[in-house]
Amino acid sequence: MDNLSDTLKKLKITAVDKTEDSLEGCLDCLLQALAQNNTETSEKIQASGILQLFASLLTPQSSCKAKVANIIAEVAKNEFMRIPCVDAGLISPLVQLLNSKDQEVLLQTGRALGNICYDSHEGRSAVDQAGGAQIVIDHLRSLCSITDPANEKLLTVFCGMLMNYSNENDSLQAQLINMGVIPTLVKLLGIHCQNAALTEMCLVAFGNLAELESSKEQFASTNIAEELVKLFKKQIEHDKREMIFEVLAPLAENDESMQKLFEGGKGSVFQRVLSWIPSNNHQLQLAGALAIANFARNDANCIHMVDNGIVEKLMDLLDRHVEDGNVTVQHAALSALRNLAIPVINKAKMLSAGVTEAVLKFLKSEMPPVQFKLLGTLRMLIDAQAEAAEQLGKNVKLVERLVEWCEAKDHAGVMGESNRLLSALIRHSKSKDVIKTIVQSGGIKHLVTMATSEHVIMQNEALVALALIAALELGTAEKDLESAKLVQILHRLLADERSAPEIKYNSMVLICALMGSECLHKEVQDLAFLDVVSKLRSHENKSVAQQASLTEQRLTVES
Repeated sequence: MDNLSDTLKKLKITAVDKTEDSLEGCLDCLLQALAQNNTETSEKIQASGILQLFASLLTPQSSCKAKVANIIAEVAKNEFMRIPCVDAGLISPLVQLLNSKDQEVLLQTGRALGNICYDSHEGRSAVDQAGGAQIVIDHLRSLCSITDPANEKLLTVFCGMLMNYSNENDSLQAQLINMGVIPTLVKLLGIHCQNAALTEMCLVAFGNLAELESSKEQFASTNIAEELVKLFKKQIEHDKREMIFEVLAPLAENDESMQKLFEGGKGSVFQRVLSWIPSNNHQLQLAGALAIANFARNDANCIHMVDNGIVEKLMDLLDRHVEDGNVTVQHAALSALRNLAIPVINKAKMLSAGVTEAVLKFLKSEMPPVQFKLLGTLRMLIDAQAEAAEQLGKNVKLVERLVEWCEAKDHAGVMGESNRLLSALIRHSKSKDVIKTIVQSGGIKHLVTMATSEHVIMQNEALVALALIAALELGTAEKDLESAKLVQILHRLLADERSAPEIKYNSMVLICALMGSECLHKEVQDLAFLDVVSKLRSHENKSVAQQASLTEQRLTVES
């Protein structure tokens, strides 16, 4: 290493004199020292102050610019050298060298800039200000179709540089997307799929960019999914397959690109997706279930998939994940089933296929995302399906779990869906047995609370369910309705000018139904409902005005 000190001293002199032979020799010695002990050599380079002189050796006229860029690339492998490289003013001349026609200069410059940007805010910011990203993207576009090894190596370096430049930085990723990097990378992937290093670099770049909302539209306009599926078929390595699906998963959440691939259920990508569901690879299962959930964004797709046996595949998948299963796979498969259950024509088919039984196996899950999807799936399935609603509503284990989840204050989604399913069981079954099960399980108070929800749709669902309870099983439920302060809540809803017309209407229907209970009737009388109701006779909504007249008559007769 004493030789290194001599080399650095000599380099300082020759860098100023620009004595070419001596300069080349010194640079070769430095590269050799860096190859032997990079960290120690880099420390000595920093201490010597030679970095500042490198800027003058990076001019387009310099004969040793490629070697200097190579040295910078090597020293910038060390974190402690990245800011000194920026401070030495090396970024601007390096970016200028990106305009070179010399392949070796471009390769070493790309390496140098990529290493300086790695995990360095200062490096990225300097490259951004110098306009480096656009020049690199232009190179990727123009060199994209050339498949010789030297060019593929350069393309790999440039992709790596862009990745280091934008990694975990939303604004720089958005900048690359605006520059149109995605279609270029997709094209690269298609042309160079035999080159493992370049393929991997593209996949990592996609993984970074696919998370960004603004990338979804660009991805949708390319054939990225087809390219990834082609690539997947060729991959044997598990790690590579996993990388492909880390990219596919966020893409599978994009409606537009998924519809393009569905092609009425005949698309080759869709057929491939079907083969992922029974796979033993969790990443594959997840990507498959996510894709199905997103193909199931319109009725025609849903009907086609249910008619072609997708439900059975998803149930088999869920069955493999009941005991200590993969939560993300459970969540994705339940999402798919929920979406498939939306078209009316699918509900009976899915019920007879045994979907409710498959879904109920996850009642014991302690994972809120799984609980949320489970509830949504059941609610979709029983919509206007009286028999299924009655069967589920008499299931004591289910109803008790719903009542428990109605108190999940830390998970508003689970709490809301539990309330909505409780109400749906009553509304769609209109069954006395279901009401008795819900009363016995302590569910009434939750339906009363639901009537005060900030969401009109939930308020309305609660009031309709409570009206059915009052009409069918008032005697069984009256104590719980009284202790939940239902009458006071109804008075508040009717007196509040902000209450929606349907809330006022259903509140009055419910008041009339409660008159059959002695204790609740007394509460109605004590609260002077007549005053509030009589004002509603002149309500602008005809149904509300009409119901107000009927309710007033009923209250007058009963008083």
